[in-house]
Amino acid sequence: MNHYYIYYRVSENNEADAEQAVRSMQVRLACRSGVPGQLLKKRDDPFLWMEIYEQVQDPVRFERLLQQGVDEFDLDMFLETPRKVECFTGEIQRNSACAVG
Repeated sequence: MNHYYIYYRVSENNEADAEQAVRSMQVRLACRSGVPGQLLKKRDDPFLWMEIYEQVQDPVRFERLLQQGVDEFDLDMFLETPRKVECFTGEIQRNSACAVG
């Protein structure tokens, strides 16, 4: 399975507009691809953002739809740095093997 982590720095002057645009793009991307996204902001650097897309089954199609969404919402106009896309493969384990108590 493929997992995408995309990070970039947004302009301080356009933070609210950037967040609205990214979240709107993610909704449209989820409708088109079936892959919901998350938007995170770095704890000590709130203008460094990361989009996360997990469990992507068809990376070629997903990357095409992602770029289409970025273009449609003109996300680059809100950024101070280019979007850096990283793709990792593997299964995500979501269980806890540790007993508490």
